[in-house]
Amino acid sequence: MSFQRKSGTAIHVALSSIVFFFLDLIDAILCVVYKFVDEILEGKSRDCYCTAAAASQIQTTCENELSETLFRRRNIFQEMWFLGFARKFKSKLSREMKISEIHESVNRWSDCGCQSCNSWTKNEDGNLHVVVKDSTSPEYSVQEPSENVIFIHGFMGSSHFWTETVFELIKKDDYRLFAIDLLGFGDSPKPRDSFYTLRDHVETIERSVIKPCQLDSFHVVAHSMGCLIALALAAKHSNIVKSVTLVAPPYFPSSVEGSVLNRIAKKRLWPPLAFGTAVMSWYEHIGRCVCFIICKHHKIWEWLIKLYMGKREIPWKIKDITRHTHHSAWHSMHNVICGGSKFADEHLETLINSGVKIHLMQGDRDKIVPSHCSSNMKRRFPSVEVDIIAGADHDSMISGRGEEFAEKLESIWCSCRTVSVT
Repeated sequence: MSFQRKSGTAIHVALSSIVFFFLDLIDAILCVVYKFVDEILEGKSRDCYCTAAAASQIQTTCENELSETLFRRRNIFQEMWFLGFARKFKSKLSREMKISEIHESVNRWSDCGCQSCNSWTKNEDGNLHVVVKDSTSPEYSVQEPSENVIFIHGFMGSSHFWTETVFELIKKDDYRLFAIDLLGFGDSPKPRDSFYTLRDHVETIERSVIKPCQLDSFHVVAHSMGCLIALALAAKHSNIVKSVTLVAPPYFPSSVEGSVLNRIAKKRLWPPLAFGTAVMSWYEHIGRCVCFIICKHHKIWEWLIKLYMGKREIPWKIKDITRHTHHSAWHSMHNVICGGSKFADEHLETLINSGVKIHLMQGDRDKIVPSHCSSNMKRRFPSVEVDIIAGADHDSMISGRGEEFAEKLESIWCSCRTVSVT
C-alpha cells in the first residue's frame, strides 16, 4: 500500500510539472498578446510583472508595500526572445501613436463595463460601499449605539457574506453593524491605479467608516483574507478597538512571502480547487484571461445559471465571484495574503500589549486555509482564544451555523463590555 501511495504521488508530481510547464508557456504568450491588444484598444499597455526591469521600476515606487511574490514567480519563458521583441514593438507603436489617441478609461477593455459593475464611478468621494444595520436609523448617525462592529469579508467576497448570514441573527438592538465591500470588490471602487496594498485597504475603511461615523470604539469581525486587514486596522486603532474576531485567518508566522504563496497555492493538479487556486495565483495573464471570460461576461453566465436552476435570482455567492476586476483581485491576493503575512505578528503583539481581546475560529474541515494556521497563532500568542469548529469548512462555520456564530459573537462582545466596566 505504501508503494502504491508513493507511485501515485510520483505520478501526480510528474503530471503537475508537465501541465505547469505548458501553463508557463501559455502565460508568456498571453503576455505578448495582451501587450499588443492593450496598445491597440487603449493606446498604451500597463507594465506587468513578467520582466525584471518593469518589476523593478514598479517596486521602487511602492517601497516595501508590494509583495515579492509579484516579482519572483518563476517562469522559464519570461525573458525569452519573443518577450523582448514584444517590448521593442510596443515602444515603437507607442511613439507612432498620436497623444490624442491615448486615453484612460475607468475600466480596461477586458473588464466588465456594465452599469452595475461601474456604479461606483458615480460615487465622487471614492468611499467604500457600506451596509449599515442600526437600530436607530438606516443611515449614518453621529449619535452612536453602545457598540459598533465592523465586518470585513474575505477574498472574492462582499458585504453579502455578512448581511445574508449574520446581520439578521444579531438579536440585541444596541449594536450598529457595518458590513463593507473591500476596495476592489463588490460595489466598492475598483481604481486601475491602486496596488491594493494592506495600507490601501485600511485607509479606505478609515475614510469610509471610522472617520465619517466618528467611531470612538468598535469591534472587528473578519473572514479569511479580511483577517489580515482586520489585524492591521485594529493595530492602528489599538486604543479604541475592543475585540478582534478572526474566522479562518491565513496566518503564516515569520514566513518568506514566496513560501506563503507555495503553501496556499502550491502547483498541483489535485484536488481541483487547489489547481484553480494555483493557476489564478501564479499566472498573471492566464488569470486575466479567466476574468475576461467569467467576469466581463457575467451577465451571460448568470442567465445560464438562472436557466439551469429555474430561478429568477441566483445565489449571492455566485454573484460575488464576478464582482471584481483582475487587477483588484490579483494585487489583493499578493499584497494582502502573501505580503501582509509578514506584518501579522507585529500587529498581534500591538493588540495583545494593548489588552485587546482576540478570538479565532476555524473549521476542522477547512481545505483553503491550513489547520496549522490556528495552532501556530495559539502557540506564538497563548492569549488568543481559539475555537475549532467540528464539521465546518472555510465558509460553513458562518453560512451553515449562523445562529451559533451570532451567539458566539455576542458573547465575545458582552465579555469585553464586562471587562471594561470592571
